[in-house]
Amino acid sequence: MATDNVVQLLDFWASPFGMRVRIALAEKGVKYEYSEQDLKNKSELLLKMNPVHKKIPGLVHNNKPVCESLIIVEYIDEVWSDKATLLPSDPYRRAQARFWADFVEKKIYDTGRRVWTTKGEDQEAAKKEFIEHLKVLEQELGNKSYFGGDEFGFVDIFFIPFYSWFHAYETLANFKIEESFPKIIEWAKRCMQRESVAKALPDQNKVYEFILELKKRLGI
Repeated sequence: MATDNVVQLLDFWASPFGMRVRIALAEKGVKYEYSEQDLKNKSELLLKMNPVHKKIPGLVHNNKPVCESLIIVEYIDEVWSDKATLLPSDPYRRAQARFWADFVEKKIYDTGRRVWTTKGEDQEAAKKEFIEHLKVLEQELGNKSYFGGDEFGFVDIFFIPFYSWFHAYETLANFKIEESFPKIIEWAKRCMQRESVAKALPDQNKVYEFILELKKRLGI
């Protein structure tokens, strides 16, 4: 249990990785200072706290940095262990949660990025791959309320931030997620009823506008 706590989050509003940390902190009821970062002009604090990857999010706890969202969320769960647990206590279920969080980590962001950064045949290939990943996740979700069962938890925290990017993926690649994956959309709307999620996720249209600006800046 944490006693002396000065917590700061170095983040960027549209980052799904940062959203994970914001949700985890909210679920634990942890008060923290939010520091919005300019990714085009990285702050000295960010470079000091994450000298290896120089990326957000970065959690600074009592002047000690913790980096990478997967590691940060586990750290939050362990330090503030007196609050609602994010990972299951059962070793096997905990291993399964880590597996599916890793699946989201490795498949959804990279494939989603290719959906909005490519055109023509490359975009169609990326869209097809993205849809296949969603198919796997919907099969895993099944008829459960959340990925871990009846309780909101680790895998939900890792996947739900991408819901704020769905509108951009759909609009830029001309497809509808809800038509093929109604259970994922039902799950997402259920997650959005939680205050921790609703406050962490930005408006989908705002994310779409951000991606359009990013595409223009990158010359795509």
